[in-house]
Amino acid sequence: MSFSSAVSGLHDAAVPERVGDHAAQRLDDVRSLMARELSEVEALIAARIAMGVAPATHSAAHLFKAGGKRVRPMGLLLAHACWSPIDDKARGLAAAAELVHMATLLHDDVVDDGDKRRGLPTSRRLWGNAVSVLAGDLLLVEALRLGSTADPTTWRELVETLGRLVEGEVVQLRGRLEVSLDEATYFEIIRGKTASLFEWALRSGAREGGAPEAAVMALGELGGHLGVAFQLVDDALDYEGDPRATGKSMLADLCEGKVTLPLIRAASVDYDGVSKLVSDVREGDAQAAQTLAARVRSSGACEEVRARALQETARALACLEGVPDCRARDVLADVARGLAARVS
Repeated sequence: MSFSSAVSGLHDAAVPERVGDHAAQRLDDVRSLMARELSEVEALIAARIAMGVAPATHSAAHLFKAGGKRVRPMGLLLAHACWSPIDDKARGLAAAAELVHMATLLHDDVVDDGDKRRGLPTSRRLWGNAVSVLAGDLLLVEALRLGSTADPTTWRELVETLGRLVEGEVVQLRGRLEVSLDEATYFEIIRGKTASLFEWALRSGAREGGAPEAAVMALGELGGHLGVAFQLVDDALDYEGDPRATGKSMLADLCEGKVTLPLIRAASVDYDGVSKLVSDVREGDAQAAQTLAARVRSSGACEEVRARALQETARALACLEGVPDCRARDVLADVARGLAARVS
């Protein structure tokens, strides 16, 4: 049964039933509820990938078939459904959001020399860096084509979002030359690299659904907080997650030279010791990486980061005050809570 048929009248009266009793299970519950809508978005993505030229299409399809949480298209569809039934334009924009995200992953794996993504060899490992970059470019072109059919403001904001994604990546890359344990720099990076696309997805979904401008901006703000919370949990999982569940190697971010908030918080307790270990890790010392990871975990930094993620989630939920009571609003709240509680 589809999301639309299971909860007919998404933009009508609220339904008291919750999607899940346990926060960590909410994402799976929402995916099941929205299975038909998400499968239609995925079919559109697959068709857009197939429009390209091999081997770029093979590289992009490899990443796509590896799966993913699809939280950006999910959020966009739910924001739209708070005001109007999900239609082809909403599905197209949802596909565009995921295409942009996939493009950044293909490019990131080249920049980071990544070997594993979602439990599988990265596209660059199988087809090489050049093909992986071009596959990412292919996905960006298709995302822009889909976005061009939307409201002119939505289209302009998509282009601006791409600029913020690039700027965030550049700031992060700059940090590899000169290690920064500054929290402000970290948040600048994740607001550009992660939160900006969440913002665009929620804002464009609401706008295309017919939401008033104040609600459009509120849902964009919700997306920003949601994106920050999502990245904070990801960064904690790099130190405490089970690689079988996360689909990537433990300490992958650390070994790629990325300074994330758990490391920054641990450094605030023992700056000299942590910074020395970071230098050793960057020189290829595997034992130093293990020592540093253990120190981060024992410092309580991961718990602090998860607490900050919950704060961002609370701020996201507060942005729903201007959204009409409806089933889609409740489900969107469940997505926010589920992202903060996830273990993979």
